[in-house]
Order: sequence, then structure tokens, then C-alpha cells
Amino acid sequence: MLSSWLNHRLDPIVYKLSPKRSNRAIHPNILTILGCVTNLASGIVFGFGHLLLGGILLLLGGFFDMLDGAVARQESRVTPFGGFLDSVLDRYADQFVLFGILIYFSRLGELSWVIVTAVAVIGTTVTPYARARAENIIDECRVGILERPERVIVLATGALFGFLPYAILIIMVLSNVTVIQRIYHTYKRSVRRP
Repeated sequence: MLSSWLNHRLDPIVYKLSPKRSNRAIHPNILTILGCVTNLASGIVFGFGHLLLGGILLLLGGFFDMLDGAVARQESRVTPFGGFLDSVLDRYADQFVLFGILIYFSRLGELSWVIVTAVAVIGTTVTPYARARAENIIDECRVGILERPERVIVLATGALFGFLPYAILIIMVLSNVTVIQRIYHTYKRSVRRP
């Protein structure tokens, strides 16, 4: 939802913030890998219960996620492999963070929040899968209330301001609602096709 609304309008601003060598930014694939590693660090930190630092690292990982695409588009380095790598590492990044939060709740003995986090993991995994499968049969499936940028914002805000359990609850509900929206959208579009 947020990505569709912004539609890369922030690219020029984000690109200016990218580290450069010889007037060119670091290769987008390197930025993609840095983002994934930062999210791995965020997950580890969450697992040890350092929510504030985990939230900061999560935002930094989100920044790298914006940066890699902006650099690729601004420097005409968009490639099919780059898009593939970004998509795959985004899935790892999501799971690293949520798995760390699941460990955090588990260490606290909060079984109900462990279950909520596990269902959130399912929703965040199926959301991009639903889109990928839908786009095999219809042109585009960018519908849905909660994509990756929104998830990062909700989680980071929850971690930074002390309501992480409720942030996870929001992600659990809205990520699965997004899957249902994509199923319904794909059904409507595919039925109309001759």
C-alpha cells in the first residue's frame, strides 16, 4: 500500500544519502545483502530482549531496503537478478526479525505471544507468495493493506515505543487480511479473463 502510493517518489532523496565512490553508489546487490545482514542483527538483538536497539537496527535494515532499489533505478542498474535477490533476501530478513521476537517471547514464557508471532510469521511468508503466484495468472497483484514497508514501520514503532506485543498482533491480523485481499483480487481478475 505504502510502496504503491509513494511509487518511488523518494528515490532521488534516498539516492543522495547513499555512500558513493567515484561518483557512483555502492552496487545495489551489496546494499541488499547489507540490509539482510542488518535484519539478522536485529533479530539476534530482539532475541536477547534489547527491543530499542532491535527497533533501530530494523529501521536501518528498512533504509537499506529502500536504498538498494533507489540506487538501482537512479543508476540504471536494475536487473532481473537484482530484483530476484532483493525479493529472496527480504523474505530472510522478515523471518530473522520475527524469529528473534518469537525467541524473546519464548524466553519470557509468554506462550500466547509466541503463538501470535508464529501466525504473524505465516502471514508475512504467504503475503509475497500470494502476489508471486497471482502474477502468474493475472497482470498485477499489488493490493493489500500490509506489505513489507508497513510491517517494518509497525514493528519498529512497537519496539521503540514499548508496545511490541500489540505491533505483532497488528502484523498477525493485517498480513493475513492482505493474503485474503490478494486471493479475492486474483479470483475477480481471473474470472473476468476470457
